[in-house]
Amino acid sequence: MKLMMAGPSPFVRKVLVTLHETDQEKEVEYEIVTASPTGPDPALIAANPVGKIPALIRTDAPTLYDSRVICRYLDHRADAGLYPEKRLWDTLTLEATADGMMEAAVLMVYEERFRPEDKRYDGWVEGQWGKVDRAVSALNTRWISHLHGPLDMGQIAVGCALSYLDFRHAARSWRTGNDALAEWYSGFAERPPMKATAPKA
Repeated sequence: MKLMMAGPSPFVRKVLVTLHETDQEKEVEYEIVTASPTGPDPALIAANPVGKIPALIRTDAPTLYDSRVICRYLDHRADAGLYPEKRLWDTLTLEATADGMMEAAVLMVYEERFRPEDKRYDGWVEGQWGKVDRAVSALNTRWISHLHGPLDMGQIAVGCALSYLDFRHAARSWRTGNDALAEWYSGFAERPPMKATAPKA
């Protein structure tokens, strides 16, 4: 298998953490590609017509893309139980919440990096942060008991999302008013797969 990846993407990170948590990281070849929204790598487009990372190229089957699809496949492949049947819908919803946070946070970065300065819209940026802020608040209250339960993909996704907020949006101080979530994350961030995949500038 070959994983197409780029930079400190939180979606790629989610796949990397899953690979480590399921002891499959040595079974994958890693290829760095350009995933710019205005000019993605031709090799990436060949693997994923949408031109987004991550993409997992398999030798015996079609390429998989979208982190949720890839993580579900890796979990199935390793029979790791990261999508437990007894709490499947909660796990999937928690993963979707974290992915929504990641998407909004990445779009905020794209607005600054790829849109001409005279065309940037602060209201749109704040709207994206509003999504993150509401999700963080929900995690701190509605989902905190789930986060403290047995490891599943929801927890991995949330851990990667919060790490990305620290990496790209530290000045926004997501921890303020979210003490329970901050405490949970401080412990989760110490897991070896999280340390092994920490983003770099």
